[in-house]
Amino acid sequence: MPLRYRAHLVNSLSGFKSANLIGTISNEGQANLAIFSSVVHLGASPALVGFISRPNTTERHTLENIEQTQQYTINQVSDYFWQAAHQTSARYNKNECEFEKTGLSKTYTDGIKAPFVMESQLKYALKLREIVPLSINNTIMVIGEITDIFCVDSAINDDGYIDIESLNTVAISGLDSYHVSQRLSRLSYAKPNQLPTSL
Repeated sequence: MPLRYRAHLVNSLSGFKSANLIGTISNEGQANLAIFSSVVHLGASPALVGFISRPNTTERHTLENIEQTQQYTINQVSDYFWQAAHQTSARYNKNECEFEKTGLSKTYTDGIKAPFVMESQLKYALKLREIVPLSINNTIMVIGEITDIFCVDSAINDDGYIDIESLNTVAISGLDSYHVSQRLSRLSYAKPNQLPTSL
């Protein structure tokens, strides 16, 4: 298959993926922001999240900064800044700041070196726990532990469920297609021989 056709085809197979901006900063104070569609939940206790970094065949500013500072932020993308979020995938030079290039606003919180995206309504800080090289294709899984969560209070239900749809969170399919969602229902905890009910 032609290279780009293959990339679009295979990236589409996994369906809808989350759209997240990862914020980092270098030891020299250079902020970086990049969109990722590979963020995945790995466990609740401890609260672990992973994402995949592509092979180190070129400079990977996000990965380099995380290795340096051991901290980063993950910021969910909403439908009112998805185009700016997409633009962070451009290959900016290391000394260029994606926040400035895309018009997104960086904000900081005491005790956390890495920048947050001010426009994001659901964001969290992580400390690096493990970097796992995947020899099969030279990608890298970065695993972090969540240390701080910042979310609009009205989106968090009494049982801890975060209503991301109320935050206008977008999803990605393939490499470059953005979507909004429509909830069908939440369902009760599944048990054998018992039909689930809507919550």
